[in-house]
Amino acid sequence: MEKPVGTMEALGHSEIFLEFQERLSRVAPVDRPVLLLGERGTGKELAASRLHYLSRRWQGPLVALNCAALASSLLESELFGYEKGAFTGAAQRRAGKFEAADGGTLFLDEIGDIPMEVQEKILRVVEYSVFERVGSSKTVEVDVRIIAATNADLVSLVKRGKFKRDLLDRLSFEVLFLPALRERKEDILLLANHFAARMAFELGWETMPQFAGSAVAALKSYSWPGNVRELKNVVERAVYRSDSPRIADIVFDPFISPYEERHPAHGEKEARTESEGSPTADLLDRPLKEAIWELKVRMLERSLEQAKYNQKKAATILGLTYHQFRGLYRQYRKAEG
Repeated sequence: MEKPVGTMEALGHSEIFLEFQERLSRVAPVDRPVLLLGERGTGKELAASRLHYLSRRWQGPLVALNCAALASSLLESELFGYEKGAFTGAAQRRAGKFEAADGGTLFLDEIGDIPMEVQEKILRVVEYSVFERVGSSKTVEVDVRIIAATNADLVSLVKRGKFKRDLLDRLSFEVLFLPALRERKEDILLLANHFAARMAFELGWETMPQFAGSAVAALKSYSWPGNVRELKNVVERAVYRSDSPRIADIVFDPFISPYEERHPAHGEKEARTESEGSPTADLLDRPLKEAIWELKVRMLERSLEQAKYNQKKAATILGLTYHQFRGLYRQYRKAEG
Protein backbone atom coordinates (compact mmCIF):
# COMPACT_ATOMS: atom_id res chain seq x y z
CA MET A 1 0.00 0.00 0.00
CA GLU A 2 1.43 3.37 -1.02
CA LYS A 3 0.84 6.39 1.13
CA PRO A 4 2.39 9.81 1.72
CA VAL A 5 4.74 9.97 4.66
CA GLY A 6 3.66 12.51 7.28
CA THR A 7 6.47 14.64 8.67
CA MET A 8 4.41 16.68 11.12
CA GLU A 9 1.79 16.06 13.74
CA ALA A 10 -1.87 17.08 13.84
CA LEU A 11 -1.50 18.67 17.26
CA GLY A 12 -3.24 21.74 18.56
CA HIS A 13 -5.82 23.07 20.96
CA SER A 14 -6.48 26.49 19.45
CA GLU A 15 -10.03 27.24 18.35
CA ILE A 16 -9.05 27.75 14.69
CA PHE A 17 -7.18 24.41 14.61
CA LEU A 18 -10.07 22.50 16.18
CA GLU A 19 -12.53 24.09 13.75
CA PHE A 20 -10.39 22.94 10.82
CA GLN A 21 -10.20 19.39 12.19
CA GLU A 22 -13.97 19.33 12.64
CA ARG A 23 -14.54 20.36 9.01
CA LEU A 24 -12.03 17.75 7.86
CA SER A 25 -13.70 15.00 9.90
CA ARG A 26 -17.12 15.94 8.53
CA VAL A 27 -16.15 15.69 4.86
CA ALA A 28 -13.85 12.66 5.20
CA PRO A 29 -16.62 10.00 4.93
CA VAL A 30 -18.23 11.76 1.94
CA ASP A 31 -16.87 10.08 -1.19
CA ARG A 32 -16.17 13.26 -3.16
CA PRO A 33 -13.03 15.22 -4.13
CA VAL A 34 -11.56 17.63 -1.57
CA LEU A 35 -9.29 20.58 -2.28
CA LEU A 36 -6.75 21.57 0.39
CA LEU A 37 -5.47 25.14 0.25
CA GLY A 38 -2.70 26.48 2.46
CA GLU A 39 0.77 27.92 2.74
CA ARG A 40 3.86 25.72 2.59
CA GLY A 41 4.48 23.83 5.76
CA THR A 42 0.90 23.92 7.06
CA GLY A 43 0.43 20.15 6.77
CA LYS A 44 -1.53 19.59 3.57
CA GLU A 45 -0.04 16.10 3.14
CA LEU A 46 -0.97 15.17 6.70
CA ALA A 47 -4.51 16.50 6.17
CA ALA A 48 -4.84 14.34 3.04
CA SER A 49 -3.73 11.30 5.03
CA ARG A 50 -6.33 11.99 7.72
CA LEU A 51 -9.04 12.43 5.10
CA HIS A 52 -8.19 9.02 3.70
CA TYR A 53 -8.03 7.14 7.00
CA LEU A 54 -11.27 8.70 8.24
CA SER A 55 -13.04 7.70 5.02
CA ARG A 56 -14.69 4.45 4.00
CA ARG A 57 -11.67 3.85 1.76
CA TRP A 58 -9.28 3.57 4.70
CA GLN A 59 -8.41 -0.05 3.90
CA GLY A 60 -7.58 0.84 0.30
CA PRO A 61 -4.32 2.36 -0.97
CA LEU A 62 -3.33 5.96 -0.33
CA VAL A 63 -1.08 7.12 -3.18
CA ALA A 64 0.63 10.52 -3.39
CA LEU A 65 2.22 12.43 -6.25
CA ASN A 66 3.95 15.81 -6.16
CA CYS A 67 2.87 17.31 -9.47
CA ALA A 68 5.48 20.09 -9.33
CA ALA A 69 8.37 17.63 -9.32
CA LEU A 70 7.83 16.24 -12.84
CA ALA A 71 7.93 17.58 -16.38
CA SER A 72 4.70 17.46 -18.42
CA SER A 73 5.60 14.31 -20.38
CA LEU A 74 6.77 12.47 -17.28
CA LEU A 75 3.75 13.57 -15.26
CA GLU A 76 1.35 12.07 -17.78
CA SER A 77 3.05 8.67 -17.79
CA GLU A 78 3.40 8.77 -13.98
CA LEU A 79 -0.33 9.39 -13.55
CA PHE A 80 -1.74 7.13 -16.26
CA GLY A 81 1.01 4.58 -16.83
CA TYR A 82 2.30 3.48 -20.23
CA GLU A 83 2.48 0.53 -22.59
CA LYS A 84 5.61 -1.26 -23.69
CA GLY A 85 7.24 0.66 -26.52
CA ALA A 86 5.20 3.82 -25.91
CA PHE A 87 8.43 5.84 -25.91
CA THR A 88 12.18 5.31 -25.75
CA GLY A 89 13.00 3.42 -22.59
CA ALA A 90 9.52 1.95 -22.12
CA ALA A 91 10.71 -1.65 -21.99
CA GLN A 92 7.52 -2.98 -20.40
CA ARG A 93 4.04 -1.97 -19.40
CA ARG A 94 3.83 0.11 -16.24
CA ALA A 95 0.77 1.06 -14.21
CA GLY A 96 0.35 4.69 -13.18
CA LYS A 97 -0.74 6.32 -9.96
CA PHE A 98 -4.44 6.15 -10.85
CA GLU A 99 -4.28 2.36 -11.19
CA ALA A 100 -2.20 2.06 -8.03
CA ALA A 101 -4.84 4.05 -6.13
CA ASP A 102 -7.79 1.98 -7.42
CA GLY A 103 -10.23 1.44 -4.55
CA GLY A 104 -8.51 4.09 -2.47
CA THR A 105 -7.34 7.70 -2.56
CA LEU A 106 -5.00 9.62 -4.87
CA PHE A 107 -3.38 12.72 -3.34
CA LEU A 108 -2.25 15.21 -5.98
CA ASP A 109 0.02 17.77 -4.32
CA GLU A 110 0.84 21.11 -6.01
CA ILE A 111 -1.99 20.62 -8.48
CA GLY A 112 -1.66 24.21 -9.67
CA ASP A 113 1.50 23.19 -11.55
CA ILE A 114 -0.20 20.57 -13.75
CA PRO A 115 -0.02 21.44 -17.50
CA MET A 116 -3.31 22.04 -19.32
CA GLU A 117 -3.02 18.93 -21.51
CA VAL A 118 -2.67 16.71 -18.45
CA GLN A 119 -5.53 18.54 -16.71
CA GLU A 120 -7.78 17.48 -19.57
CA LYS A 121 -7.06 13.79 -18.96
CA ILE A 122 -7.51 14.16 -15.19
CA LEU A 123 -10.88 15.82 -15.79
CA ARG A 124 -11.98 12.78 -17.80
CA VAL A 125 -11.02 10.44 -14.96
CA VAL A 126 -12.90 12.60 -12.43
CA GLU A 127 -16.01 12.68 -14.61
CA TYR A 128 -16.08 9.16 -16.05
CA SER A 129 -13.53 7.13 -14.02
CA VAL A 130 -11.74 6.01 -17.19
CA PHE A 131 -8.47 6.80 -19.00
CA GLU A 132 -5.94 5.29 -21.42
CA ARG A 133 -2.34 4.52 -20.67
CA VAL A 134 0.27 6.40 -22.71
CA GLY A 135 0.72 4.55 -25.98
CA SER A 136 -2.59 2.64 -25.70
CA SER A 137 -6.15 3.05 -26.92
CA LYS A 138 -7.52 0.56 -24.41
CA THR A 139 -9.73 2.11 -21.72
CA VAL A 140 -8.86 1.47 -18.10
CA GLU A 141 -11.58 1.92 -15.45
CA VAL A 142 -10.71 2.91 -11.88
CA ASP A 143 -12.47 3.80 -8.64
CA VAL A 144 -10.42 6.59 -7.08
CA ARG A 145 -11.16 9.48 -4.74
CA ILE A 146 -9.00 12.52 -5.51
CA ILE A 147 -7.67 14.87 -2.86
CA ALA A 148 -5.77 17.81 -4.32
CA ALA A 149 -3.63 20.44 -2.63
CA THR A 150 -1.87 23.66 -3.56
CA ASN A 151 -0.69 27.00 -2.19
CA ALA A 152 -1.46 28.66 -5.54
CA ASP A 153 -4.47 30.88 -6.27
CA LEU A 154 -6.41 28.52 -8.53
CA VAL A 155 -9.17 31.04 -9.26
CA SER A 156 -6.54 33.46 -10.54
CA LEU A 157 -4.97 30.68 -12.62
CA VAL A 158 -8.39 29.97 -14.19
CA LYS A 159 -8.77 33.65 -15.14
CA ARG A 160 -5.32 33.60 -16.72
CA GLY A 161 -6.10 30.45 -18.70
CA LYS A 162 -3.61 28.35 -16.74
CA PHE A 163 -6.13 26.04 -15.07
CA LYS A 164 -9.32 24.49 -16.40
CA ARG A 165 -12.48 25.87 -14.87
CA ASP A 166 -14.27 22.52 -15.28
CA LEU A 167 -11.54 20.68 -13.42
CA LEU A 168 -11.55 23.20 -10.58
CA ASP A 169 -15.33 22.81 -10.29
CA ARG A 170 -15.01 19.01 -10.11
CA LEU A 171 -12.24 19.03 -7.52
CA SER A 172 -13.79 21.60 -5.21
CA PHE A 173 -16.74 19.67 -3.79
CA GLU A 174 -15.25 20.86 -0.51
CA VAL A 175 -12.44 23.37 -0.06
CA LEU A 176 -10.52 23.26 3.21
CA PHE A 177 -8.21 26.13 4.12
CA LEU A 178 -5.37 25.07 6.40
CA PRO A 179 -4.63 27.74 9.00
CA ALA A 180 -1.15 29.25 9.07
CA LEU A 181 0.78 28.81 12.31
CA ARG A 182 0.71 32.57 12.97
CA GLU A 183 -3.11 32.29 13.10
CA ARG A 184 -2.95 29.62 15.81
CA LYS A 185 -0.36 31.05 18.20
CA GLU A 186 -1.83 29.07 21.12
CA ASP A 187 -0.45 25.92 19.49
CA ILE A 188 3.16 27.09 19.05
CA LEU A 189 4.43 26.08 22.49
CA LEU A 190 2.48 22.82 22.44
CA LEU A 191 4.07 21.84 19.13
CA ALA A 192 7.49 23.10 20.18
CA ASN A 193 7.46 20.97 23.35
CA HIS A 194 6.35 17.96 21.34
CA PHE A 195 9.14 18.32 18.76
CA ALA A 196 11.68 19.03 21.50
CA ALA A 197 10.71 15.89 23.43
CA ARG A 198 10.96 13.74 20.30
CA MET A 199 14.37 15.15 19.45
CA ALA A 200 15.60 14.60 23.00
CA PHE A 201 14.44 10.99 22.84
CA GLU A 202 16.22 10.54 19.51
CA LEU A 203 19.42 11.93 21.08
CA GLY A 204 19.10 9.59 24.05
CA TRP A 205 18.56 12.31 26.64
CA GLU A 206 17.25 11.16 30.01
CA THR A 207 15.85 14.61 30.88
CA MET A 208 13.16 16.24 28.81
CA PRO A 209 14.10 19.70 27.50
CA GLN A 210 12.54 22.89 28.84
CA PHE A 211 12.49 26.23 27.03
CA ALA A 212 13.87 29.26 28.85
CA GLY A 213 11.65 32.32 29.09
CA SER A 214 13.60 34.11 26.36
CA ALA A 215 13.19 31.11 24.05
CA VAL A 216 9.44 30.96 24.71
CA ALA A 217 9.14 34.67 23.94
CA ALA A 218 11.13 34.24 20.73
CA LEU A 219 9.04 31.28 19.56
CA LYS A 220 5.77 33.10 20.24
CA SER A 221 6.77 36.39 18.62
CA TYR A 222 8.21 34.93 15.40
CA SER A 223 6.01 35.07 12.29
CA TRP A 224 6.72 31.48 11.09
CA PRO A 225 6.60 31.93 7.30
CA GLY A 226 7.42 28.22 6.94
CA ASN A 227 4.69 27.25 9.42
CA VAL A 228 4.80 23.92 11.31
CA ARG A 229 7.56 22.49 9.13
CA GLU A 230 9.80 25.45 9.98
CA LEU A 231 8.91 25.22 13.68
CA LYS A 232 9.94 21.57 13.71
CA ASN A 233 13.31 22.36 12.14
CA VAL A 234 13.98 25.31 14.45
CA VAL A 235 13.12 23.38 17.61
CA GLU A 236 15.04 20.24 16.67
CA ARG A 237 18.09 22.34 15.80
CA ALA A 238 17.88 24.19 19.13
CA VAL A 239 17.67 20.95 21.11
CA TYR A 240 20.57 19.18 19.44
CA ARG A 241 22.80 22.27 19.72
CA SER A 242 22.04 22.81 23.41
CA ASP A 243 24.54 21.72 26.05
CA SER A 244 21.79 21.26 28.63
CA PRO A 245 18.06 20.42 28.79
CA ARG A 246 17.35 24.13 29.30
CA ILE A 247 16.91 25.48 25.77
CA ALA A 248 17.80 29.17 25.62
CA ASP A 249 19.22 29.83 22.14
CA ILE A 250 16.80 29.82 19.22
CA VAL A 251 18.20 30.19 15.69
CA PHE A 252 15.56 30.99 13.10
CA ASP A 253 17.85 31.51 10.12
CA PRO A 254 20.59 28.85 9.86
CA PHE A 255 22.09 30.59 6.83
CA ILE A 256 23.44 33.58 8.78
CA SER A 257 27.20 33.13 8.97
CA PRO A 258 28.67 33.43 12.49
CA TYR A 259 31.87 34.80 10.94
CA GLU A 260 30.36 37.83 9.26
CA GLU A 261 29.70 41.00 11.18
CA ARG A 262 27.02 43.26 9.81
CA HIS A 263 28.10 46.87 9.39
CA PRO A 264 25.65 49.52 8.16
CA ALA A 265 26.51 50.95 4.79
CA HIS A 266 28.08 54.43 4.75
CA GLY A 267 25.40 57.00 5.47
CA GLU A 268 22.78 54.38 6.45
CA LYS A 269 22.67 55.47 10.08
CA GLU A 270 22.35 59.12 9.14
CA ALA A 271 19.65 58.39 6.60
CA ARG A 272 17.71 56.33 9.11
CA THR A 273 17.94 59.08 11.71
CA GLU A 274 16.74 61.68 9.26
CA SER A 275 13.80 59.58 8.09
CA GLU A 276 12.69 58.28 11.46
CA GLY A 277 13.68 61.13 13.75
CA SER A 278 15.28 60.63 17.13
CA PRO A 279 14.21 57.25 18.60
CA THR A 280 14.34 58.66 22.12
CA ALA A 281 12.69 62.04 21.51
CA ASP A 282 9.48 60.94 23.22
CA LEU A 283 11.37 60.12 26.41
CA LEU A 284 12.41 63.73 27.05
CA ASP A 285 8.98 64.69 28.37
CA ARG A 286 8.77 61.79 30.84
CA PRO A 287 9.94 61.60 34.46
CA LEU A 288 13.63 60.68 34.64
CA LYS A 289 13.16 57.29 36.32
CA GLU A 290 10.44 56.25 33.87
CA ALA A 291 12.44 57.44 30.85
CA ILE A 292 15.56 55.54 31.95
CA TRP A 293 13.58 52.31 32.41
CA GLU A 294 11.87 52.72 29.02
CA LEU A 295 15.25 53.27 27.36
CA LYS A 296 16.60 50.10 28.99
CA VAL A 297 13.59 48.12 27.74
CA ARG A 298 13.97 49.41 24.18
CA MET A 299 17.68 48.65 24.10
CA LEU A 300 17.09 45.21 25.60
CA GLU A 301 14.41 44.31 23.04
CA ARG A 302 16.49 45.69 20.18
CA SER A 303 19.58 43.76 21.22
CA LEU A 304 17.60 40.52 21.49
CA GLU A 305 16.16 41.06 18.02
CA GLN A 306 19.59 41.82 16.55
CA ALA A 307 21.05 38.73 18.23
CA LYS A 308 18.18 36.51 17.04
CA TYR A 309 17.28 36.03 20.74
CA ASN A 310 20.71 34.69 21.65
CA GLN A 311 21.13 36.20 25.12
CA LYS A 312 24.93 35.96 25.20
CA LYS A 313 25.18 37.85 21.92
CA ALA A 314 22.60 40.38 23.12
CA ALA A 315 24.70 41.00 26.24
CA THR A 316 27.74 41.66 24.04
CA ILE A 317 25.76 44.11 21.90
CA LEU A 318 24.79 46.05 25.05
CA GLY A 319 28.32 45.94 26.45
CA LEU A 320 27.19 43.92 29.48
CA THR A 321 28.41 40.73 31.04
CA TYR A 322 26.06 37.79 30.69
CA HIS A 323 25.33 38.00 34.43
CA GLN A 324 24.44 41.71 34.15
CA PHE A 325 22.26 41.02 31.14
CA ARG A 326 20.39 38.23 32.95
CA GLY A 327 19.69 40.56 35.84
CA LEU A 328 18.24 43.18 33.51
CA TYR A 329 16.26 40.55 31.62
CA ARG A 330 14.72 39.21 34.83
CA GLN A 331 13.57 42.74 35.73
CA TYR A 332 12.10 43.09 32.24
CA ARG A 333 10.22 39.77 32.43
CA LYS A 334 8.88 40.62 35.89
CA ALA A 335 7.61 44.01 34.67
CA GLU A 336 6.04 42.43 31.59
CA GLY A 337 4.39 39.65 33.59
